[in-house]
Amino acid sequence: MARNITPKEENYSQWYLDVIKAAGLADYAPVRGCMVIRPTGYAIWENIQAKLDAAFKRTGHVNAYFPLLIPNSFFQKEAEHVEGFSPELAMVTHAGGEELEEAFAVRPTSETIIGYMYSKWIQSWRDLPVLINQWCNVMRWEKRPRLFLRTSEFLWQEGHTAHETKSEAREETLRMLEVYRSIIENELAIPVIAGEKTAGERFPGAIDTYTCEAMMSDTKALQAGTSHFLGQNFAKAFEIQYQNRDGELAYCWTTSWGVSTRLIGALIMTHSDNDGLIIPPRIAPVKAVILPISKDESIAENEILPKAKELAAKLDDELGGMFTQVDTDFHARPADRFFTHLQKGVPLRLELGEKDLAAGTVRLVRRDTGAKLDVKAENVIETVKDILSDIQNNLFTRAKDFREANTHDAKDYDELKAILDEKGGFVRAYFGGTPEDEKRIKEDTGGATPRVILQGDNRGKCFITGKDNARLTIFAKAY
Repeated sequence: MARNITPKEENYSQWYLDVIKAAGLADYAPVRGCMVIRPTGYAIWENIQAKLDAAFKRTGHVNAYFPLLIPNSFFQKEAEHVEGFSPELAMVTHAGGEELEEAFAVRPTSETIIGYMYSKWIQSWRDLPVLINQWCNVMRWEKRPRLFLRTSEFLWQEGHTAHETKSEAREETLRMLEVYRSIIENELAIPVIAGEKTAGERFPGAIDTYTCEAMMSDTKALQAGTSHFLGQNFAKAFEIQYQNRDGELAYCWTTSWGVSTRLIGALIMTHSDNDGLIIPPRIAPVKAVILPISKDESIAENEILPKAKELAAKLDDELGGMFTQVDTDFHARPADRFFTHLQKGVPLRLELGEKDLAAGTVRLVRRDTGAKLDVKAENVIETVKDILSDIQNNLFTRAKDFREANTHDAKDYDELKAILDEKGGFVRAYFGGTPEDEKRIKEDTGGATPRVILQGDNRGKCFITGKDNARLTIFAKAY
């Protein structure tokens, strides 16, 4: 167990921060609630970004950029939206040494400014659909910040689309939810439950909100990505009209969807252990590190290092990128070098010493299990590829098994409260209550909320109202 990391069993919050510090992912900025993303953390975000961006473009979306500052008057046009975001808005009231005639909000999200622009760009049904995504930063003034999970400023993408029909917009909403589910599960190895949010958990101004909910290793829930069907609410607020096929004016149907650097927090809390960070190979900036080792620094540098560099080049060629690192920190003890890469979450360590070189072997050490394997030099490339694939699958399976072991069923309100108090985790129960019922549940359980309505036609009697035809819903305490 690492001395510089608090065991998660003792203090989960401190464990999380210790892992971030040990891996060099991020640090607190001098502005309260903001963070500096360090190179390793940003490299992870770049990899996530690349996977998402490719998927967006495959589904017909294009990237654009919209202003950081949004006129405050825009937020008054959609009542639910302004009510939902008012407590989090950061306002610019002075510029150029003068007080501004109108204050500007630092964007918390861009539905309003993009709605304004769409009203200028869209004239006819021939202009539809409009499928735009933007990569940017946003600001939501956070009272209780935590690195990656809740910061006042964070990085994200936000997709905004406009459609001719209601059915097209709904199809888009669910398509993007599936894009998120696929990438979060297949690339980040985080199992999620995709489904609809309850009325009390919807995005401000949305008709329906859909979510990907994940369970962290302390059994709390984390919202990993959302997709919103906005109906015609923002179209009417910002006059996004077009001439339809009958020559009449009609309002567009719109959607929005987004994921953020919160995914890095999800990755940390899903996979990492008391020794430090664990990164799934498909998203890892460094998939394998090669360590030339010798008590004689001259031998390490002049005889073993050239072999290590040759192996790294072959691995990069097979892996399709610059994913292999060669450790040349010869002055440090081997144990310290091992520990450095372990804490940074590098999926696979390759050790190449004098005895290995003489025997024509390489030692492989997995980050997820710690298992060691001595492999013939001629078999290293294929073995590395196979092990990286196995690590990816193992991390997903391990996380899914953990979620299933910590998911329970409740038949009534007393049982739901007892499970949340004694066991935590996800609790399935039939729910058909109101936002007021959701507030009551949150107060009675110390913070539990309905996280996601399970997809399908499974119906039953609501555990709190007793009404029939309630939908099966996951409840949990969440980040």
